[in-house]
Amino acid sequence: MATGAAERTGGQMPEPVRARVLSLAADALPKVSELPASLRKVASFAPNRRARLGGTQIAAALETDDDFRGHLSTQVAATQPDLAEAIGDGVAPEAADPVELAAFLWLLRPEGWEASYADACARIGTGEATVDTAQLERLQAKVDQAEGRIKQLKAEHKDQVAELKTENASLRRKLGEARASGRSTSADAEKAIVLAEEVRLKAEAGLASAESESRRLRAQVEELQATLSAARREVRTDKDAATLRARVLLDTLLDAGQGLRRELALPTVTGSPADAVEADLALAGTRTPSAAGSLGPSSPALLEQFLAMPRARLIIDGYNVSKTAWPDSTLEAQRIRLLNGLAPLIARTGVDTTVVFDAAAQSSRGPVNAPRGVKVLFSPEGVIADDVIRDLVAAEPQGRVVVVVSSDREIAGDVRRSGAKPMASSALVALLAR
Repeated sequence: MATGAAERTGGQMPEPVRARVLSLAADALPKVSELPASLRKVASFAPNRRARLGGTQIAAALETDDDFRGHLSTQVAATQPDLAEAIGDGVAPEAADPVELAAFLWLLRPEGWEASYADACARIGTGEATVDTAQLERLQAKVDQAEGRIKQLKAEHKDQVAELKTENASLRRKLGEARASGRSTSADAEKAIVLAEEVRLKAEAGLASAESESRRLRAQVEELQATLSAARREVRTDKDAATLRARVLLDTLLDAGQGLRRELALPTVTGSPADAVEADLALAGTRTPSAAGSLGPSSPALLEQFLAMPRARLIIDGYNVSKTAWPDSTLEAQRIRLLNGLAPLIARTGVDTTVVFDAAAQSSRGPVNAPRGVKVLFSPEGVIADDVIRDLVAAEPQGRVVVVVSSDREIAGDVRRSGAKPMASSALVALLAR
C-alpha cells in the first residue's frame, strides 16, 4: 500500500501505520459523499468489518485515487481536529502517538509532510519492544546454535560408527581368511575374536553416548523453543494490550465528544439555531409588544419557537404564572390548573420541564399530581423560589437553550446574564389557552 508515499519517504509503510490508516479510512468511509464504485458496497458493511473485509479495496483506492483520499482525509481530520490543525500548521506534536501521527500525515499530506512522516515512522517500535526483540533474537541464536551442534554430533557419530563397522568387517574378513588357509594358530584366532568383540562393544558404547547426547540437546532445543514461544506470546500480548488501551481511550474520547454534542444539542450545520431568535429579540426593543407580528418576551409564538429547539429546557416560576392566569383561585387550585394545562403542551413539544413553587414560608407541602415529563419542586423552607430558579439555570451547560417563564424583572435580568431566555408569564398563559 502507498508505494508512492513510501518512495518519497524512503521506505515501506510500517505495518502499524498501514493498519491505522485502514482503520481511520474504514470508520470515515460512510461519510464520504462520492465513493469509488469498488467501495460502495464496503461502506455498507458493519464498522468492525470494513477494514477486515474491504481493506484491500480501501488501500487500492487510497493509493490510486487522490480525489477520494482528499475527501476521506477531510472526514478523518474532523475526528481529531486538534491533531489535524497542528499537522496543517506544519507542527508535529511530540506527545502524539507516532503511529497516529504518521497515519494522519499520510492521509492529510500537508505541504512538506514527508519529513514529518519519516520521523514519525522512525519513532515507531522504540521503547520496551526493542528489549523484547533483542531477547527473542538471543533465544533464536541459542536455538540455532543448539541445532547446529546436534547436526555436528550426528555427523561425527555417523562417521565414527561407519569407521568402526569398516574395521570390524576387516577383522572378520582376516579371521575368515586365516581359518580358511589354516596358517593361523588358535591363539591368533582367539585374539582376533576378542579384538573384534572389543571393537563391537566400543562402537555400541559410542553409539549409546551419541544417542544420549542427542536426546539431551534435543531436550535443550525444545526448552529453548518453548521459552522463545512464550516470549513471543508475551510480546504479542503487550502489543495487543497497548493497542487495546489506545483504542479504548480513543473510543472514550469519541463517545465523550458525541455525548457532549448531544448534551449541547449542537446542530450539524454551521451557525446556531438560536441566531434568528436572538436577532428577533434584538429587534424587539425597537417594536411595541402590540405591533403586528412582534416576537417579544410576552409573545406565545416566540415561546413556542424556543420550546421547539433541540434539547430545550423549560423552567417555570409556578405561582408567578398561576397568579397571572387565575388570581382569584386558591394556591392549590392554581397549582392543579397550571399542571393540567401544561400536560398537552409538554406532550406536544417533549421539552424538559421543571415547575418551581415558592414554599419558603411554609413547613408543609400540598399534594401534587404532575403530568408525564414535568418535574415539580417546592423551594425549601426559608428559601424563595427565585433562588431555586437561579440555581437550576446555573447548573445548565453553556449553549443549551434554557427558557425561564416569570414576570419578575429581577429574575429575568439574572437568568439573562446566565445565558437563559426569559419569557413573561403572560406568554405561557396565552400558549396554554390555545
